[in-house]
Amino acid sequence: MKKMKLVSALMCGVMAASLLAGCGKASSDTFTVGFDAEFPPYGYMGDDGQYTGFDLELAEEVCRRNNWELVKQPIDWDAKDAELNSGTIDCIWNGFTINGREEQYTFTEPYVDNSQVVIVRAVGIDTLADLAGKEVGVQKDSSALAALEGDCADLAATFGNLTQYADYNTAWMDLNQGVLDAVCIDIGVAQYLLGQIDGGFKILDEQLSSEQYGVGFKLGNTELRDKVQSTLNEMAADGTIARIADNYSDYGIPESICIGK
Repeated sequence: MKKMKLVSALMCGVMAASLLAGCGKASSDTFTVGFDAEFPPYGYMGDDGQYTGFDLELAEEVCRRNNWELVKQPIDWDAKDAELNSGTIDCIWNGFTINGREEQYTFTEPYVDNSQVVIVRAVGIDTLADLAGKEVGVQKDSSALAALEGDCADLAATFGNLTQYADYNTAWMDLNQGVLDAVCIDIGVAQYLLGQIDGGFKILDEQLSSEQYGVGFKLGNTELRDKVQSTLNEMAADGTIARIADNYSDYGIPESICIGK
């Protein structure tokens, strides 16, 4: 009986230790990044079947310099808060807009200037005003949706319908098939998508909003944020961020970098 009690006590101790460990970083030698796997060029699956993208390349270098193992964790974008708060991921790093979310997360300093734009067919729609009565798509819980529900609410009220999608890939397919007339989206993603086809679509000159990207951590997790920020600062100073951005020059990434400037 004493032996059974000892085993039970040891098991309880292990469980308690596990629970305590779950309150902080998952492991001292791993760094789990939550990202939308259908958000190119920041995070997506490459032709080789591996996850890649500008943000993931930055995360890889941060991990290399800190002797961490990078864990790339695809997430449903509208479930990102649950993933972060449960400790399943250490951060959200995937074209994550700071503006309007400052009180919800602990962010790094901005590293990319971004804007929300509209993709349409090459003919028929030339201005935002031409979207009146049209079928428009947007991603759930995205910055584009926030703009359409905020400063651009009057514009959204003119749409024939505004459909929210779980991911931009599905919205893009519906635009190609004529189900949608327009998609409101981040400019880097828009440029990536247009680069995959041979004409037929364009980005409207008028933008919905401008913003900045940062790496988002659970509110109050300043220790891990500060470590990542310090490493990013080093990477900006020695030219590593600029070098990685050059891999995505077709999508305007080098021009959008704001860290270290």
